[in-house]
Amino acid sequence: MPVPTQELKLEIVNAATGQHLGGRAAPGVDGTLVVRDYPRGGPSPEQWQFTPAPGAHDDPAYVIRNAVSGKVLDTPAAADQGVRQSDASGKKGQQWHLVPVEGKAGLYLIEGAADGAVLDLAEPGKDDTPIVLGEYDDRAESQRWRLVPAEPERTSDLVLNWAPLSHWNSRQSWRLTHDKTALRPTPDATPSFSNVLLVLEKFGSDQDTAGWKNDAVTPSPSGEPGRWAGVGARFLADTGGTGRADIVGIRSTKGAVTSSSRGDGTFDDERPLHQGATSPNPADLWSVVDLTGNGRPDVVVLCTGGVRVSAQDEDGALTPEGGELAVKGFGHGKQAGGWLVEKHPRFLADTTGDGRLDIVGCHDDGLWVSLQDDEGKFAPLAEQPVLRAFGHSEEAGGWLVERHPRFLADTTGDGRLDIVGCHDDGLWVSLQDEEGTFAEPLYVLDDFGVDQGWSSIKEHPRFMVRTTSGGAPDIVGFGPQGIVVARGRGDGTFEPSQLILNDYGQAQGWTGEKHPRLLADVTGDGNPDIVGFGNEGVWVSHNKGDGTFEKAQLVCRGFGYNEDAGGWRVDRHPRFLADITGDGRVDIVGFGGPGVHVARNLFRRFRTQ
Repeated sequence: MPVPTQELKLEIVNAATGQHLGGRAAPGVDGTLVVRDYPRGGPSPEQWQFTPAPGAHDDPAYVIRNAVSGKVLDTPAAADQGVRQSDASGKKGQQWHLVPVEGKAGLYLIEGAADGAVLDLAEPGKDDTPIVLGEYDDRAESQRWRLVPAEPERTSDLVLNWAPLSHWNSRQSWRLTHDKTALRPTPDATPSFSNVLLVLEKFGSDQDTAGWKNDAVTPSPSGEPGRWAGVGARFLADTGGTGRADIVGIRSTKGAVTSSSRGDGTFDDERPLHQGATSPNPADLWSVVDLTGNGRPDVVVLCTGGVRVSAQDEDGALTPEGGELAVKGFGHGKQAGGWLVEKHPRFLADTTGDGRLDIVGCHDDGLWVSLQDDEGKFAPLAEQPVLRAFGHSEEAGGWLVERHPRFLADTTGDGRLDIVGCHDDGLWVSLQDEEGTFAEPLYVLDDFGVDQGWSSIKEHPRFMVRTTSGGAPDIVGFGPQGIVVARGRGDGTFEPSQLILNDYGQAQGWTGEKHPRLLADVTGDGNPDIVGFGNEGVWVSHNKGDGTFEKAQLVCRGFGYNEDAGGWRVDRHPRFLADITGDGRVDIVGFGGPGVHVARNLFRRFRTQ
């Protein structure tokens, strides 16, 4: 587990005994520390906080502080005495290094910064076993320690209801209803969401709503909802350049269909968006995206022959009807390279900073790129990949779609996208120079990899995003113990990762099978917030503006796994965060059994008087 920030409280557990670090059951005046059992129904194990010691950047050291007493872990006063807790003095003997145990995810050696000795156990006594300093022994399990986060603290918003209103023209709207004596708006407070409304009885997974399926949605290489969708998929995209997200679905007979957002949280009836020359191939992947930056989204299809594009003209028509073959590559047919969903991630991204999206893919032999020029034409693929890395074959690194997320991000601030990937051993980066050449990948961080406990993309989504305005992209991940962040330094490298929130992880009961988790700007302040679809509903941790996050708050009692929260299932009910009203803040849209459900972003929070 990465080193936590000082705000988090942790229990320190010895790997050999399973007992917790703390004071004696009958405390003595010397403050000697021991490991001991904490019987059920008795006092809780002692908790500790890790505060970075000043001036230790290259080799970070920490002061380990008792969360209740404020006393800190201290070296013995004499060689034959045990480790103790005492008042903080700032001396070197109160500073400690956390050294990960190689090949043992989540285990650490706690090493003294003064002399390099490590925490160990004395010979077990009758009751409590004292803590001593000893010489490092790679075979001694008693020298290994596990950091266990305390139970997360959470809050909840009240549920607000919408009363349906009928109008003479058959349109529907809703009025917010609440008990005026119990609720009142709070100025400048964080927003909440309304209760869940069924706004369109189509696009559902039930048979009477056409039996749409979710297995046609292709996750992006980082685990969040992706741009590519196959036949039977539903997703959200701004199809008309209005600034509002519309519903898009890929039908087996009609091609892409859409229901346009009305701007009030509801949608128009279904209509064709794009009709292919023939019925869509089940292996085709579709996307709706503004390729050229002109504000008019286009339809892009990865098909048998390559990449086909239907551009949207000024009248909103997508031409040509079947799409124009833009690149003879990146497609699933043999003549287009034999790109497969289960092996070869593909991106649409502006790699050069010219405002136009390029096509990037990771094939067996490495990285392939087709740049878009000023006239909207895509360059033919070269005979060789631009970088023999980040590919599926062993020669290109043995990167697996289900285990190794890959990103395109500007890690240096030069306007060009670099390649960042999480492999088994940790984080790798390939920088792009001014000529468009990608350098050989560098190993930059020993975290976010399978060896550190990040078993899969589904179980542990990871994101490249700026957590503060104006900063370099950071890596944010939903790790085994909670939210982990590695700050970007702006030079292609990252600071050591930190556990910044003890929530949304496996240790807190979140799983990839039940609980989608992602990042989105819920408040409209430009900073990403953490959003999780949990058992009880939708939980949000708001970004404080400095890259840290508040405690999780239940903001919507719907879209959750439990039956009283809707009984939503990952394999049948896709959920999205998108602005469907054009107000600049994301709403929650879910495709349930009977159709499309919406919870609107309210801009403000209500609280009890």
